[in-house]
Amino acid sequence: MIKQAAYAVEPWSVREQGLNLDTLAQSESVFALSNGHIGLRGNFEEGEPHGLPGTYLNSVYELRPLPYAEAGYGYPESGQTIINVTNGKLIRLMVNDEPFDVRYGEVRSHERVLDLRTGTLTRNAEWTSPAGDTVRVSSVRLVSLVQRAVAAICYEVEAVDQPVRIVVQSELVANESLPDAAHDPRTSSAVESPLIAEECVATEQSVVMVHSTRESGLRVGAAMSHEIESPDGKIDSEARDDVGRVTVATRLEPGQRLRIVKYLAYGWSSQRSRPAMHDQVIAALAAAKLSGWDGLLREQREYLDDFWAGADVEVDGDPEVQQAVRFGLFHVLQAGARGERRPISAKGLTGPGYDGHTFWDTESFVLPVLTYTQPRAVADALRWRHSTLDHAKRRAEQLCLAGAAFPWRTIQGDECSGYWPAGTAAFHIGADIAHAVIQYLAATEDEEFAREVGLELLVETARLWRSLGHHDARGRFRIDGVTGPDEYSALADDNIYTNLMAQQNLQAAADLAERHPEQAEKLGVTDEETASWRDAAADMYIPYDKRLHVHPQSEGFTDHAPWDFGSTGPDQYPLLLNFPYFDIYRKQVVKQADLVLAMHLRGDAFTPEQKARNFAYYEAMTVRDSSLSACTQAVMAAETGHLDLAHDYLGEAALMDLGDLEHNTRDGLHIASLAGAWTALVAGLGGMRVWGDVLGFTPRLPGGITRLTFRMRYRGRRLKINITAHQVVYELLAGEPLEIEHNGERLTLNGGATTRPVVIPRTGPAPTQPHGRSPRRRGAE
Repeated sequence: MIKQAAYAVEPWSVREQGLNLDTLAQSESVFALSNGHIGLRGNFEEGEPHGLPGTYLNSVYELRPLPYAEAGYGYPESGQTIINVTNGKLIRLMVNDEPFDVRYGEVRSHERVLDLRTGTLTRNAEWTSPAGDTVRVSSVRLVSLVQRAVAAICYEVEAVDQPVRIVVQSELVANESLPDAAHDPRTSSAVESPLIAEECVATEQSVVMVHSTRESGLRVGAAMSHEIESPDGKIDSEARDDVGRVTVATRLEPGQRLRIVKYLAYGWSSQRSRPAMHDQVIAALAAAKLSGWDGLLREQREYLDDFWAGADVEVDGDPEVQQAVRFGLFHVLQAGARGERRPISAKGLTGPGYDGHTFWDTESFVLPVLTYTQPRAVADALRWRHSTLDHAKRRAEQLCLAGAAFPWRTIQGDECSGYWPAGTAAFHIGADIAHAVIQYLAATEDEEFAREVGLELLVETARLWRSLGHHDARGRFRIDGVTGPDEYSALADDNIYTNLMAQQNLQAAADLAERHPEQAEKLGVTDEETASWRDAAADMYIPYDKRLHVHPQSEGFTDHAPWDFGSTGPDQYPLLLNFPYFDIYRKQVVKQADLVLAMHLRGDAFTPEQKARNFAYYEAMTVRDSSLSACTQAVMAAETGHLDLAHDYLGEAALMDLGDLEHNTRDGLHIASLAGAWTALVAGLGGMRVWGDVLGFTPRLPGGITRLTFRMRYRGRRLKINITAHQVVYELLAGEPLEIEHNGERLTLNGGATTRPVVIPRTGPAPTQPHGRSPRRRGAE
């Protein structure tokens, strides 16, 4: 577990001072760089020691069998696993015949800094070899947010106190050996030597390599080129099947430096030929060298300056959360900035956890943040979902359903979950995608997207709900035998989250079809069909327990036996690793916010009193064995007036990876939880909601935060909201006048500052959590 002290608390950077090899794998995830197409884990340039090597290309995967003890109809036959592609980070250093390796000799100083404004990872080390020779080594690394196929490293070696002979080997290496995966369902399934060499060519200072995957039929190209500044020396190049190398040998006097700028280019395709892939990466290298190292740095800074102008969050009173929310926004941006019709996976491109799969996390937690900060990335991610519709429609047909049944976990569009109660049965993924479409359209008014992408996604998911549910004898529309967000309950009838999200899906599909009748007609939508969607939405059954005056998570849930939290020790969490699902499924225990998430996303379906009672009821049984829970609990704690508790949950969501709270940051960052820090601040403490066409705010702060300021994008405008204990100031930074709501009051922003008082809600007693599962206190007592 990473202690927060491992990183200096700074507002715009993550700084590791010193060297801790025990948490190397976790730090490699924290220091990962990506642009949504290329992902480089924060491995040392010298390659060793490492925790978990990783170089990834979005959607480059290998197939693997999914074995079953007992097969069944409709079970997926193969899975997809992200693979470690050709590693271009490697720059090995020899100092008078001694390899630079921090495990040997003396590390006099060592520091790494992830700069959230420049988008670079900087490393500075001073090392004395076992033979007594001292050098300073520095590197600056970036993955370009502007040039999608490009990464680059500026690497320098300086002799300190005596002349040294230096040999640097800059490499491309395919099929690296990987450490064994842990026995944890959240980790990845290792695929050994997935790449077959097709071309390896070396010239004076460049290497090009093209490989193909053994089973999935993908072709991957990688290339490197160098600019070298050094005293007189010798340069050699070589290449064979899985290794390409450029070697620089020179002598350095004290104070002299060897400087190498290494340009990297990556690409992949399921259709392009080997020569085409070769030419693609060579062209990307040429563009990178045209910009040059300084040009790449300048482009990166300009891109991020523009992003932060419409996305930055300022938090006074909690420096750790201030650092963490910017860290989270940076990684959320990296996950989707240049994905361009590719998925955003649960770990982004920071590690191989969950096999690199995309889940419902993307649409429910990540895309809402990007909708208001980088909406283009949302359109790209949803266009990827749209591109997989044929897969989803085939899956629905296989399941004897209409419309589209999107996969619970996937890379390419096919279902990869071998455990159907928590996979196939979690049909809410379709409504989550629909919700992301609805939010994006409301925030951007992108009618071209609505016609080309949004309508069909809404139509096909509405068709699924209409066929999956049924009207009972009392005329209620019911959806039976499904699994909601809480993975500690399965195959439940009328899961309220699922029903409410399906209701919204059905209604929105009918509305958008009416708005675009020509496109709807092309999709075969009839008046009778839209009427049936509206009927189902109007008749949707929402269970309610009149005895307890709460909403059961699903029909009958509140009648289950409660989990024995008093007899559950702290070392028995997460429950899924220590208890059989059969026992978990039969009890009142919640892995992650489910009914509480419904109150956030469909708050219009609950009264304030119901929200308060429901929140208190489910707090007492939610164990947060998922990183997806804390941010939602923060939002609803704030809405129900428990502001210090909201602050506590905000801290948990924000520090999920900087503190390694789930003990699996080594496998990659929790992108949805990082997004959740923004959600907890903006939707929670800022009270931001969009109902229909109205953007509204209900701001309130806990005692431990004295000021919250956030910027956001909405319908072509840039807004700034500044909240203190007693007032909020709304500003329109760019764009046409905009009407918003503050605590239900309509306001028009037209360029000046508009000030309103903060209303402090009345609250009842603070809710309690299961024994030993309370979040760490952050706010004022």
